[in-house]
Amino acid sequence: MPEPLVFDLSKKGRKGYTLNDLDVPEKNLDELIPSELLRSEPARLPEIGESEAMRHFVRLSNMNHHVDKSLYPLGSCTMKYNPKVNENNAVLPGFTGVHPKQPETSVQGCLEVVYKVENILKEVTGLKGVTSQPAAGSHGEFTGIMLMRKYHEVKGNERNVILIPDSAHGTNPSSVIIAGYSVKEVKSNEKGTIGLEDFRAKLTDDVAGIMITNPNTLGIFECDIAQIADMLHEKDALLYMDGANLNALLGILKPGDLGVDILHINLHKTFSTPHGGGGPGSGPVAVSEKLVDFLPVPAVRKTDHGYNLEYDNPNSIGKIHGFYGNFGILVRALTYMEMLGKRGMRRVSENAILNANYLLSLLKDYYKLEYDSPVMHEFVVSSQWQKEKGIRTLDIAKSLLDFGFHAPTTYFPLIVKEALMIEPTETEAKEVLDCFAEAMKEINEYVDKNPEKLKHAPYNTPVRRLDEVKATKELNVKYKFPEDEE
Repeated sequence: MPEPLVFDLSKKGRKGYTLNDLDVPEKNLDELIPSELLRSEPARLPEIGESEAMRHFVRLSNMNHHVDKSLYPLGSCTMKYNPKVNENNAVLPGFTGVHPKQPETSVQGCLEVVYKVENILKEVTGLKGVTSQPAAGSHGEFTGIMLMRKYHEVKGNERNVILIPDSAHGTNPSSVIIAGYSVKEVKSNEKGTIGLEDFRAKLTDDVAGIMITNPNTLGIFECDIAQIADMLHEKDALLYMDGANLNALLGILKPGDLGVDILHINLHKTFSTPHGGGGPGSGPVAVSEKLVDFLPVPAVRKTDHGYNLEYDNPNSIGKIHGFYGNFGILVRALTYMEMLGKRGMRRVSENAILNANYLLSLLKDYYKLEYDSPVMHEFVVSSQWQKEKGIRTLDIAKSLLDFGFHAPTTYFPLIVKEALMIEPTETEAKEVLDCFAEAMKEINEYVDKNPEKLKHAPYNTPVRRLDEVKATKELNVKYKFPEDEE
């Protein structure tokens, strides 16, 4: 039986709350809120008891796939388990009960959290300055490109192009265009890394910099990145590193040592804060010495008298987030950082790399490996062999749901046809990886034995395979109240 909508559970007059007796003088709403902002009629809200509401949303949560339920091998997104102690700390009254407009002297603990997070990120990245204001990775990208633009404006450089590898994240070119630059694509070589000859040919005097994901979206380390940095710096261009895959480098390598100038860090990927659902997220940006003066304001500074917010920076690109960023996410990240320490962070990356290579070893005989290079924390295989027999990557992804696994990232990166981008992360046990591999092998067997079964999967999910084109073209999520149909 399908789960009804919460509106269908509603019963007139039922409620799941009680309010205290009014202890202030009673006033009408129109005395407190301008009349033009008041509703002409009451909002249509479901009327439901607390127990029914709780059970309804628990049932919905169990229908959904999430990392607390099973493996979520979403390549490039690092969907790893989030320790629950992070959540415990984030809801401490000293954090949840403050207001961003309180005097600095009354929120010293909160400012210390921001200060500590930023300083740990400096240590991890080997870079000189950090801002924790950006609200997500894509927001961090935009902030980084604006820092690049400010650098060239101050230097008087006429630059209007940013180079982007053909394996880049889709948000990279989007951020570049929004920031007012144009994109020039750099082709990958036969190893799946940046083709140096193509890069050299496109590194003209109008290039402001390049955006490199390292390890790249194939899970391969860009071994020529230091040489690329030198070539850029000779032309006073900058090296931006997309830090989406920093989970492979913790404690092993510092991007600053490679010549990186700008790096955004996805706290929801690398530092175990919640991922997905539209936020809130956090995408801090770290920069080299030559860009520190351009970072957003306010900056948290430590003095002999405590912590304070510094606004006086005439070279800053300004504010890029209301108040000081998504603070609750920083609390979660700091908890994770302090628990791990330096040794623990290195083990995170070592185990992520081990898990990815182990899983690849189990699958590479069954799914095509387009680029047979050593991988880091993730890898990309292709279902081109299966496609030749009529089974698409989409069919394989949908079939995995019946085995209790979320699908990997599909059809990305674009340079691999029928791509399956798999990232097991460090938080999965060997037994889980073995089960996932067996599921992938069994699906491959169905390609010959029963292909029609795969074409109509999934069978055991709350909702069967949807007509995605129809859903896109005929989207209708407005609830029809029974009284409106009378």
